[in-house]
Amino acid sequence: MSNEKEPKKTQQFTIMKDDPIDGHPGYSGGGAISLENMSPIIVDPNEGEAFVDMGAMHARSAVEKRIKFLSDRNEVPNGKLYWIAWTTVERNENGAHYYGLAASELVVDREIRRGYKLLPEHVNHMDKSLKGRIVIDHMDDKSKQILGSFLREFNPEMWENSSDELKNAFVGNVDQ
Repeated sequence: MSNEKEPKKTQQFTIMKDDPIDGHPGYSGGGAISLENMSPIIVDPNEGEAFVDMGAMHARSAVEKRIKFLSDRNEVPNGKLYWIAWTTVERNENGAHYYGLAASELVVDREIRRGYKLLPEHVNHMDKSLKGRIVIDHMDDKSKQILGSFLREFNPEMWENSSDELKNAFVGNVDQ
């Protein structure tokens, strides 16, 4: 039995918050990137679950806490696979929808408190998600199925409003 706390599982999704600097005199906002409409979904294929963990925005998700991350996967041979699916939500004429989605790999070995992740990959995937790209083809089928089911069940209306490109990325991995 483990002494570790259960990961904090939230069912909150960040959907289009107001601009925090809206109306601020002297700030044009030029060059600023807003992450207000992005939510990280942790996909745990080991437990067969997915959940939103906003702590991942600052590398403080339940999965990442108290882990020293290395850039060589071979140094974590017994680690468990996780994914952070950087999910961007936008609005169109039909309402809110999943706009961008890019998954980044994590490997964590709690016993040795070490993990593997490539920070540049995470940053690039966050950027691609913000730009409306769908980057999940490198995920294993089980993880992709968990993510697709989570997105569909979390908010069926947002799923329906999403692009065919996003839905088609899950063909064969989630019930259409």
